[in-house]
Amino acid sequence: MNQQALVIFIPLYIAVTLAIGFWASTRIKTAKDFTLAGRSLSTSIVGVTIFATWFGSSSIMGNPSHFIERGVAAFVTNIFAGSLCLVFVAFFYVKRLYRMNISTVGDFIRIRFNAPLELALSIILILTYFPWIAAQFVALAFLFNAVLGISVQNGILLGATIVVIYTYVGGMWAVSYTDMLQSVLILVGLVILLVNVLDQTGGIVPLFSDKPKDFFSVFPKSGLDNWSEYIAIWLAFFIGATPVQEIYQRAFSAKSEKAAVNGVYLSALLLTIIPIIPLIIGLGAFKLHPELMNVDNGQSLLPAMVSAYSSMPVQVLFYGALISAILSTSSGAMLAPATIIGENLLKPYFPKMADKQLLILTRISVVLVAILSCIFAFNDADIVGLVVASLSLILVCIFAPFTFGFFWKKASTFGAWSAIVVGGTTWFFCYVFETRIDPTIYGTPASCVAMVLGSLIKPDTSTNTERELFFSKT
Repeated sequence: MNQQALVIFIPLYIAVTLAIGFWASTRIKTAKDFTLAGRSLSTSIVGVTIFATWFGSSSIMGNPSHFIERGVAAFVTNIFAGSLCLVFVAFFYVKRLYRMNISTVGDFIRIRFNAPLELALSIILILTYFPWIAAQFVALAFLFNAVLGISVQNGILLGATIVVIYTYVGGMWAVSYTDMLQSVLILVGLVILLVNVLDQTGGIVPLFSDKPKDFFSVFPKSGLDNWSEYIAIWLAFFIGATPVQEIYQRAFSAKSEKAAVNGVYLSALLLTIIPIIPLIIGLGAFKLHPELMNVDNGQSLLPAMVSAYSSMPVQVLFYGALISAILSTSSGAMLAPATIIGENLLKPYFPKMADKQLLILTRISVVLVAILSCIFAFNDADIVGLVVASLSLILVCIFAPFTFGFFWKKASTFGAWSAIVVGGTTWFFCYVFETRIDPTIYGTPASCVAMVLGSLIKPDTSTNTERELFFSKT
C-alpha cells in the first residue's frame, strides 16, 4: 500500500510543479522576464529562491553521511561556509552590483575589464555548472530507483526532462513560484520526519551522548589528508561560491536594492538553520540502523531508512521534501548558465538580434545545459564530489579576476588573464599528477598572486568610462 501511494504521489507532485511552470509562462513577455522575473521579486522570494537553489541533494543525501563520519567539522565546511559566503556577498557585493543594472557576472567583467575577458570567464562559469546540475540528476535518479524501481540511467533522463520542461517554459517566474511551494514542503516534511525519528531514538540527547570528543571539534582529525580536504571544501563553499551566477541572478531579480540585499541575508539564515534538520535525522537513522551507511556510501541513508521503517504519510512527506529540494536546485542551476549563454555569449555578438529571438535561444540553452549535465551524471554518481568539483574552476580561474576587479582599482586586464592562465594551469597539473594536497589549494593562491603581479607589471592604460563610474560611486 505504501509503495502504491508513493507511485501515485510522485507523478502527481511532478504534475503540479509542471502546471506552475506553464502558469508562470503567461507572465513572460521578454527575455528579462524569463531570466530576471521582470525585476519584481520581494525580499522573501529572493531569500527563499536562493535557499531552495542551494538546499539540494547534497543537503539531504550527502551531508548527513559526512556529518556522521566527521562530526561538527562537516557542518562547518558543508553548511556554515556557504552561509558565511552569502553574508559576505550581501554585505560587500550585492548593493553595488544591483545599482549597475546588469544581468550576469559576465556583464560586470565586461564593464570592469573588456569583452574578450567576459567571453572567457563566461565560458568557464558555464562549464562549472554541469557537474553541479549532474549531482541533482543523480540524486533524482537514486530517488526514482528506490521508489519507482526505475534504473539510475533512466532516472537521470527522467529527472532532467522534468526540470527542463518547467524551467524552459516558465524561466525565473516558474523557478520563483515553485521554490516557494517546494521550500514549504521541504520544511514541513523534514520537521515531521525529525519528530518521527526522535520519537524512536528517545530524543536528541542519545544521538550525541556516545560520540567521542573529536566529533564536536570544528576542525578535522589530524593528518595532512584530512586538513587538505577540510581546507579545499572551505575554499569551495566560501570563496568559490562568491562569484556564482545563481546568487546574483536572484538578487538582480529583486524589486529594489534593499530587497536584494535583505533577500541574500535571509537566504544565509535559512541555509544555516534548516540544513541542521537532515543532519540530526541522519544521526538518528544511523543509531537505529547503522547498516544503512553501507548503501551507496551513505548517500541513501535517509531514503532507505524512510522506505523501510516509516509510515506511509511520513514517506509521502519525506519524498515530497526530497523531490522539492532537488527540483529547486536543478531548475535554478540550469537557468543560471542558460542566462549566461544568452546574455554573454550571444547578445553581445548579435546586437541586432530581436528580444524574442534572444528569449527563444535562452530557452534552447536550458535544453543544451541539461544534455551536457546528463553526460556528467552518467559518468559520476558521487553527489558531494560533483558539487565540490563544480566549484574548482571558479576558485582557480574566476574568483581572483572577479574579486580583485571588484575591490582593487588597479586590477588590470592583463592581471585577470594571468590569474586565469596561472591558476588554471597550476590546478590542472596538480590534478593530473594527483598531488596529495588538493589542487585547489595550490591553484587558488597562485591565481591571486598572478592577478596582483600581472596588474602591477602591466596596468591598464586605456580609459574605461564605465569602470571609472563604478569606482566613483563606491
